[in-house]
Amino acid sequence: MNTQDVIHKLRTNMGLSQDDLAERVFVTRQAVSRWENGDTVPNTETLKLLSRLFNVSINTLLGSPQKLICQCCGMPLDDTIIGKDKDGTPNEHYCQWCYADGSYTYSDMDDLIDVCVGNMVSDSFTEEQARAYLRQTLPQLDYWKRYEELSDGEQFEAFKRRLIDEINDLQIEGMPRVEKLNALVGSFVNLEYPLPSGMKAKFLNDRTTYLGNQLASEFGGERCFGVLACMDFILICTYEKDGLNPELVLYKKR
Repeated sequence: MNTQDVIHKLRTNMGLSQDDLAERVFVTRQAVSRWENGDTVPNTETLKLLSRLFNVSINTLLGSPQKLICQCCGMPLDDTIIGKDKDGTPNEHYCQWCYADGSYTYSDMDDLIDVCVGNMVSDSFTEEQARAYLRQTLPQLDYWKRYEELSDGEQFEAFKRRLIDEINDLQIEGMPRVEKLNALVGSFVNLEYPLPSGMKAKFLNDRTTYLGNQLASEFGGERCFGVLACMDFILICTYEKDGLNPELVLYKKR
């Protein structure tokens, strides 16, 4: 599809009239009409507003002329897994695991490789092959080539270390020490947790990236510990290795 068709489809799918869309992005109804007739294309600033409103990349709004890959991990990108800037605008350069709410979540290439390898190994692609591929590919990506310019001076890493210390200080029985926290996205760990009051709460927002990890219990067995944390809370539960039957162990506001 081209831009005029994309905007028309996104607008109608959201149930907006041309007047509604014009008001949302601070243009006239006539401007929206010209876009949808193919007479003009939104300018750069308006494309950013449309991107945030429709939760799609600017690449999508322009008819997907490019094949996007995450410039940190190399994963192919589509609108369902694109990272977000602080203002919620989709950032088509990164996936939501490598770039969360305007922050880069990896400052160590070896840590990223350890996470990626687990999702790449198959019967036809060994761990050694996956590691070799990533060690060759990652240094060619923009984030790692411009790391000194783009990184935040390890502020995000410092935040993760503080979280790890807080979690380990809780001394949950049977849970091994947390060594790392990785980015987790709501739609992929979308569980409801029972609170002590008997109510169930969904702590995850599909558009938010959290930090977490899964740890095998020191006591063995089929259940493991799930750790989930962010600026506001630390949540620890146990569940079966396939993610079923979660049981809350601790919920602590930070």
